[in-house]
Amino acid sequence: MSKGPTTGKEVTRIPQKNDRMPIAPGSGERAPLQFDSRNAKRASNVVGVASPDVVTVPPTTTIMGAIKTMTFYGFSRLPIADAGTRRLIGFVTSVDVVDFLGGGLRHNLLAEKYGGNIFTAINADIREIMSTDLSYASDKDSLNDVLKLMYEKNVGGLPIVDEDIRIKAIITEEDFVRLCRGLETGLTVESFMSPNVVTAPAQTTIEKMTRMIIQKGFRRMPIVQDGVLMGMVTASDIMKYLGSGDAFQKVVTGDIGEVMNQPIKSLIKRSLLATEKVADLGVAARKMMDNDIGSLPVMDRGSLAGILTERDYVRALAENRGILP
Repeated sequence: MSKGPTTGKEVTRIPQKNDRMPIAPGSGERAPLQFDSRNAKRASNVVGVASPDVVTVPPTTTIMGAIKTMTFYGFSRLPIADAGTRRLIGFVTSVDVVDFLGGGLRHNLLAEKYGGNIFTAINADIREIMSTDLSYASDKDSLNDVLKLMYEKNVGGLPIVDEDIRIKAIITEEDFVRLCRGLETGLTVESFMSPNVVTAPAQTTIEKMTRMIIQKGFRRMPIVQDGVLMGMVTASDIMKYLGSGDAFQKVVTGDIGEVMNQPIKSLIKRSLLATEKVADLGVAARKMMDNDIGSLPVMDRGSLAGILTERDYVRALAENRGILP
């Protein structure tokens, strides 16, 4: 942390591409847990499963700095903590960032506050768009306690804190997918997938997709063309697009029409992976982990039958506690 040369305001160093990247929570880099007697005991406590490699930023970090940090590490959520004490203050998600960059409520409020100057707004503190409606778990909680809390609160991740609310670790939905990786759970994909899937045509503009994400609270959406599934686009994909390169420069200068009018299919970056309705959740979990993806379209005789997400694993485990050690 350093001081700005003229304002005296704290400036957070933005990660550079040649930096050594620590293992990020939910990065898929940790080895899968093997449930022998030693690891079963370790996994019974949340600290044994949650990642201690937590990247946080202070509330005085600029919005631009937080966006670059999330893009660099591939995070969909970023805890905001006091720089000195590491006491949890809030968090920001990829949906929050898309809301801000894509013209949602956060964008409009800040643009109005800063006289329509988005460049000034994006250099405001991250506290301007972070959420302070905090859910967190204790480092003394059991894994089942945390699973129940995530299920009831319907959140994608929980900071793990000590008695002084200092952040010690973080657990995400992906960690619960990892617990199922390769296991014979006896539960089928069909039992926990979401069958009523909202899709977007391939020519849908990024602007329209952004509004759907903000208004409906979606984190991802299947993209179809002529009735054929092309792939998936997530809020994090849109954040990365809007928060980097030429698109970002146009956003901050207010010239975002061309950026937002691009077809959403342009953000599909990987080949389509899918699973079948009859597949075991453990088999689907392995496919998600091996390919570092957060969801799988579910196919039935060549047609889209549903979607399986990391959140569905939280529900499956919460409703079938016997799967966990």
